[in-house]
Amino acid sequence: MSSTSVTGPLRGLRILDLTRLLPGPLGTMLMADMGAEVIKIEQPASPDYVRLFPPYSNGESVNYLAYNRSKKSVLLDYSTDEGRETFLKLIETADVLVEQFRPGHLDRLGLGYTTARSRNPRIIYVSVTGYGQTGPYAHLAGHDLNYLGLSGVLSLSGEADQVPVIPGVQLADIAGGSYGCVMATLAAVYARQQTGEGQHVDVSMTDCVMPLLSVAHALFVGTGHVPERGRMPLSGGQPNYGVYRCRDEADPETGDVTPRYVALGTLEPKFWQKFCTLVDRPDWLGFMVPQAPEKVDQCKKQIQALLAERTQAEWVQIGTDHDLLITPVLTLDQLADDPHIQARQMIVEEQHPVAGTLAGVGVPIKFSATPAHPSGPAPQLGADTDSVLAACISG
Repeated sequence: MSSTSVTGPLRGLRILDLTRLLPGPLGTMLMADMGAEVIKIEQPASPDYVRLFPPYSNGESVNYLAYNRSKKSVLLDYSTDEGRETFLKLIETADVLVEQFRPGHLDRLGLGYTTARSRNPRIIYVSVTGYGQTGPYAHLAGHDLNYLGLSGVLSLSGEADQVPVIPGVQLADIAGGSYGCVMATLAAVYARQQTGEGQHVDVSMTDCVMPLLSVAHALFVGTGHVPERGRMPLSGGQPNYGVYRCRDEADPETGDVTPRYVALGTLEPKFWQKFCTLVDRPDWLGFMVPQAPEKVDQCKKQIQALLAERTQAEWVQIGTDHDLLITPVLTLDQLADDPHIQARQMIVEEQHPVAGTLAGVGVPIKFSATPAHPSGPAPQLGADTDSVLAACISG
């Protein structure tokens, strides 16, 4: 681990992390960044698969490094009798266990919630799965795309009359799995403060992504009509709330043209009226109220033609000068140079003993009294086995 001191609101909380790939590891990392002691436990014959995923930096998977900083690493074969007993002794010292196996897997190894609770009644046992611990789909395999499809979210993603579009980020894995893991853990910790007892918490990525439907489902309930993707007010149904291409810009050295876009968020009447006045298009004012799709499409084309007359930087400056909710659609290579992203410390440099210096995403929540920050890079496999077992078991 890094010599950086551990701070944050979760300092003193010990979490055993059995998760792999993305959802659970990112969730436990967020809590590790907030000060929790997260002990990542991997089996010698089958460590976290993401360690093998390219791309690499000096042989280290950058994906693994991105989801596992601020943690400790313990190598333990808990499928053996000796390893199982060692693991149960770790459970006796822990506040939380987070696992991401299919329902029943850890029960078959003698490490399910009932056994864990018998060794530590205060243990909070968080199970993150695609479909939950119950229901006809509970034992099915799945990935982010499957959970988005089943939840209804995928059906609303994309342009009108086109095939649903796969989102550019893993919504179910992160919004459903990672954030669901954090929310479940902290809610259960609070409940334990009231009752003195731990509990088993069932986090289904499909369930947890469904609150993203709140606006669309309310529209469905209120009208009785299934919303069409690309036609809802906040996802393409209003010309004054959308993404538009600006004038193309050429790289001064190579001459390569890079398309640039802005997000036009003039949703409220005062902003839209101000925009229409500024660009001298009073005929667009009527689009604050629902219009026939063909009229919406026509207005979008007119706005597109207008925005293509200026560069992204020019439109962003106009938006800033006139409070018009015009922001750039940044690409990943632009994030670190944005002054607001810099001020919020949302792209940070991390030093790894093997991989070297890499940029990572910062800690998203700011605390005035208990500031949170990464306490060290992702650990190498088994780096903390001896020290953790000595402290948790021998001590």
